[in-house]
Amino acid sequence: MSLDTATIEAIAAQLQQAEETRQPCPIVSLQHPGMQIEDAYAVQAAWMALKQRAGRRVKGHKIGLTSKAMQRAVGIDEPDFGVLLDDMFLRDGAVVPTERYLALRIEAELAFVLDKPLAGPDCTLFDVLDATAYVTPALEILDARMHRVDPATKQLRTVLDTISDNAANCALVLGGRPFKPQLVDADMRRIGAIVSKNGEVEETGLAAGVLNHPGYGIAWLANRLHRYGVTLQPGEVVLAGSFIRPIEVAKGDTIVADYGDFGTVSCHFG
Repeated sequence: MSLDTATIEAIAAQLQQAEETRQPCPIVSLQHPGMQIEDAYAVQAAWMALKQRAGRRVKGHKIGLTSKAMQRAVGIDEPDFGVLLDDMFLRDGAVVPTERYLALRIEAELAFVLDKPLAGPDCTLFDVLDATAYVTPALEILDARMHRVDPATKQLRTVLDTISDNAANCALVLGGRPFKPQLVDADMRRIGAIVSKNGEVEETGLAAGVLNHPGYGIAWLANRLHRYGVTLQPGEVVLAGSFIRPIEVAKGDTIVADYGDFGTVSCHFG
């Protein structure tokens, strides 16, 4: 790590202020060109700690950048992860209050709800399936608390910036038909989603797009968190990673993700 504790906490405070004021903060990697990936996770952890001191509770985790194409595009060789807090969860069909956010996008994925702890360093897909109470369709809502493009230099933010920004997560919607992975007579890799915005199909995808099986993402996360001494806990929700490209959304848009036999999940941006 190249950033000291005071700098990390100052960046976390910048992100919190950006969220509260809806004014994006500067791109962190431009402010601190020597920062490393562990610096970015330290900023994320400091920001989430700030929120917890204000009364928020951790209810799960998210995984992103699960496709090889996306990893190559941003110059890393593994997914990234973020934290899900209690105030991020929205009911199926909810109206998303757009006035709370800055630059919204949405993705379709599967959410794993655990009933046993999962810990690294040797967590496997089979451990994940055994520890999962059920899997359910989900929508992940993304936001950007910092500029995506620097106004002065036109330089793009990097993966270090999105990791610092809690891997871009701001909310999620769970819905559809929950299922136990041990009982469903289907290949989870072949579960698909047809995602429509305002009645027009925007994206389609298969769960195999997430590391060939979304359960592999959960195992990766358990192993990655081991270095911080963190165990995935019973009752936590883990978003396994999107299998569509992010869809830009704005006030007035309605999103419906059709998961076929596994139902639909939707929200409206009000």
